[in-house]
Amino acid sequence: MSWIEAVVLGIVQGLTEFLPISSSAHQLLVGRLFFDNDGGGSAFTAINQLGTEAAVIVYFRRDIARIIKQWALSLVGRVERGDPDARMGWLVIIGTLPIAILGLLLQNWIDSTLRNLWITASMLLGFGLVIAFADARARQRKTLTDLDARTGTAFGFWQALALVPGVSRSGGTIAGGLFMGFTREAAARYSFLLAIPAVLSSGLFKVIKIGEDDPNPPWGPIAIATVLAFVVGYVVIAWLMRYITTHDFKPFVIYRVILAIVVFGLLIFGVVDAAAPPA
Repeated sequence: MSWIEAVVLGIVQGLTEFLPISSSAHQLLVGRLFFDNDGGGSAFTAINQLGTEAAVIVYFRRDIARIIKQWALSLVGRVERGDPDARMGWLVIIGTLPIAILGLLLQNWIDSTLRNLWITASMLLGFGLVIAFADARARQRKTLTDLDARTGTAFGFWQALALVPGVSRSGGTIAGGLFMGFTREAAARYSFLLAIPAVLSSGLFKVIKIGEDDPNPPWGPIAIATVLAFVVGYVVIAWLMRYITTHDFKPFVIYRVILAIVVFGLLIFGVVDAAAPPA
């Protein structure tokens, strides 16, 4: 991996991780079109996401610290388990289980078969329409105080759809939240909190695995990409949390549909190969 590729992919990751347009799809497309590779591969994508997840931790640091503190105190009986922050700690754990289990079961598919651009383009288009439908029928009556184990688990399965490039982690969980009657802001906030354990565990696992598979991995480019993803990602979170209070997701849906059509065109005319280049 060259330094310029690392810089580009780090910026792409930061720009796209929190918007409902699929960061993994953009990593794949940029890698295939401009660098003749797989966007760094699934291992690089997972590690690069550590940067954007660090942005989530910094942005929501007060909420996260309060949730962890109250959850821990509830374990020893010093805080009631019905405390809102203690409950949120349990709900984040419950919501993480689907993607953790499915990620382990489908690991080989995630690293290979699912990184096919026909699948990516289909998900960009198909799930864009799902987001549009969810946004159009959203009642937006529920807040995070209405979250329970059942809806938390449902959020978790919506998040697990993002294992397929083109779906979008934030797009999946926010769409699921809208279908269940949550406000855009509540769905987005829980989506970001829910992603923390999933992304951190996946990224750290890939850090260990890439070190085992490659005796001399490009740690320098990986580090710069991760730092850039953090900086750009933080700015995007701050913007998105303000945007969704007064706007819908129509611009993102339009973008997904146009991008899907472009990718289908590139595939049909042979400009880009659907399958990943040989490692």
